[in-house]
Amino acid sequence: MTTIGIATQTPEQALATLSDMTQSLSPIQPEEHLTRIAKAQAYMQANNIDAIYLNAGTNLTYFTGMKWYASERMVGAILPAKGGVQYIAPYFEIGSLNGFKVIDGPIHGWQEHQNPYSLFVEVLKQLKIADTATIGIDESAQFFIFDGINKAQTGLKLINAQEVTAHCRMQKSANELALMQAAMNMTLAVHQATASMLYAGISTTEVETFIQQAHQKVGAAGNYFCIVLFGLATSFPHGVKDPQILKAGDMVLIDTGCQVHGYISDITRTYVFGEPTARQKQFWDHEKAAQLAAFNAAKIGVPCEDVDAAARQYLASQGLGPEYQTPGCPHRTGHGIGLDIHEWPYLVGGNKTPLATGMCFSNEPMLVIPDEFGIRLEDHFYMTDTGPRWFTEPSESIDNPFGL
Repeated sequence: MTTIGIATQTPEQALATLSDMTQSLSPIQPEEHLTRIAKAQAYMQANNIDAIYLNAGTNLTYFTGMKWYASERMVGAILPAKGGVQYIAPYFEIGSLNGFKVIDGPIHGWQEHQNPYSLFVEVLKQLKIADTATIGIDESAQFFIFDGINKAQTGLKLINAQEVTAHCRMQKSANELALMQAAMNMTLAVHQATASMLYAGISTTEVETFIQQAHQKVGAAGNYFCIVLFGLATSFPHGVKDPQILKAGDMVLIDTGCQVHGYISDITRTYVFGEPTARQKQFWDHEKAAQLAAFNAAKIGVPCEDVDAAARQYLASQGLGPEYQTPGCPHRTGHGIGLDIHEWPYLVGGNKTPLATGMCFSNEPMLVIPDEFGIRLEDHFYMTDTGPRWFTEPSESIDNPFGL
């Protein structure tokens, strides 16, 4: 019996089933950015952190709304424990950055022949921040930025700003959850359309092209990322160098996502092209049960590591593993998600961060059966006051992965 929902229509027909799913969505508003800044400043004041540096990238976007890319030039912002945001950028970029500015604040410019890190220290002095102050540096900033600041300063205590950024970003607001829900819905629709247009002889490259077109059809700019694997290649969690050609009996693993106003989706589906064997079904059912065990272990106040342990305990009871050994699950059960596809906190052994309302996680205790196949079922959930809630319902069965 052919798997339900697989190979039922042409690529053109599959694309025709999709439509824009973003029309009612709005980006995060300035008022929410100001609330985030206030939360960060309250934490800094309570923990004797005088300022943090936000480098171009998701931390800068999260707090200020400014979208800019990290490069070899210093572009970012100083967020003091008290007072307004101060931006730092090359002079020739100021006009462009003013167009991206959401939260007001001066842009301190440096010319190409000048040292931006000396300017950074000078702005701290203008803010009346002491030479012996504690300054957090964006954990995602390139090393040369930390190194430049360190060489330009005398007496500052430079620390990892993740203490502040993660404190704010780990727990999502209702607006953030709504954008992530939309992105997840879009990618799940793309998954279903993709499964429907598979045929013997199609290449992984052709499937990737279809997924790009499908994400555009539902309103995204395209794929944020895309992994398509057939057969033996599915046993390599993040893929192999060469494309594959689909044939009957192959395990199919597709992991993809998109962005909606900066927020990311990330869903994996695994199923068989054709009729599953008893062995494929056995391990697929183990993967689904491990995913459910992790979900059921997620309770407010429980350490992140307990969620990972629940999946592993189930797998060990079935003779898989133990721990991170294969055949079994070689990587963590899940990661946080938001503006970054992988962000805090992580569902992994040793992480004692307690689960709290608004935290979002992938749930993907992937099974790797070396030299045969891999199975990853990945959905995301978020924590509510009463426990976990799925963004997308997990795959139903290996025979009917989309519950059709």
